[in-house]
Amino acid sequence: MTFEAYTNPDFTIQQKLLFFAAALAGVLICNLLIIAGVKISTLRKEKEEQAQLLYEGVHNRIQRFYEMMISGCSVLSFSCAYVILNHINTLYRSGAKGGPTLDWIMDVWQNGRDFILLLLICLSCVINTLLDKLFIPLKRISRAEKACIRMLAMFYVIIILAGLNNVGDESEYNPVMIYYLGLMIGRFVYFDASFIDFIHALIDMFKNIYLLILGLLLTGLLCHFGFEAGYLLERNYYIVGIFYTHLFILLVIFLLNNTGILKLIFREPFTEEVAEEDDADEEYAEEEYDEYEEYEEETVVLAAPGHTVKKRR
Repeated sequence: MTFEAYTNPDFTIQQKLLFFAAALAGVLICNLLIIAGVKISTLRKEKEEQAQLLYEGVHNRIQRFYEMMISGCSVLSFSCAYVILNHINTLYRSGAKGGPTLDWIMDVWQNGRDFILLLLICLSCVINTLLDKLFIPLKRISRAEKACIRMLAMFYVIIILAGLNNVGDESEYNPVMIYYLGLMIGRFVYFDASFIDFIHALIDMFKNIYLLILGLLLTGLLCHFGFEAGYLLERNYYIVGIFYTHLFILLVIFLLNNTGILKLIFREPFTEEVAEEDDADEEYAEEEYDEYEEYEEETVVLAAPGHTVKKRR
């Protein structure tokens, strides 16, 4: 029950760089697909309006995708912690020894498992907020959009857990799925909500369903590559490998978002209104300069005999 039991010591630096390159390629392909989708949706617009909508749509939708992967990783951190603690508890009850510290941890786990799970959920929310605010700030999406995407991320993780149950993973994911379903129902149905509010929430979530599909494809292909190459180990449970995969995806998103590569590719369009404002500013600056020259050169001859001085008005 050591730390190495849940990692792969043979995952070398060269292999990590290769896996990072695969994650980078996957995220970039997802970005290109989102850009293509935005271009298709703006084809019927006028040229100037199309440029502005393309600029805004690309940045907004890509950041929504980033938000879903960030939220998915945060939720998976809770699932992964649950699986590891449950596995350690199973080994402990079967007779494994780990010292007084482990004895105390397992005693707390057995007596207060529900409260610990609630604490882990709160910690996952804190992790999500820290990633959003400090490490990967996403300023192109509103708070309402973030709330909708985070709810979609829960659905994203539920699909992953349901898939793991069907694959035949030895761990039990049903308790975690019940927690997530309870959170989603609580997000949909609250005391002052009406049926119309519930329908609007569903519509908002399904409008972003393409992000869910992209995320599942990206995660699935990267995990398949990682398990086939031996970077991720089945003995660590599939969810641990999926969590490691999301860590690489987060590193890619961190670099892409904070280096501003997307801003270099898609600059804000130079519209006619902006051009007219710039021309007006230039004309105003020229008029001010001309008045300043006249002001400097103008002289006034005073009435006192034999004296001529320059007087500025």
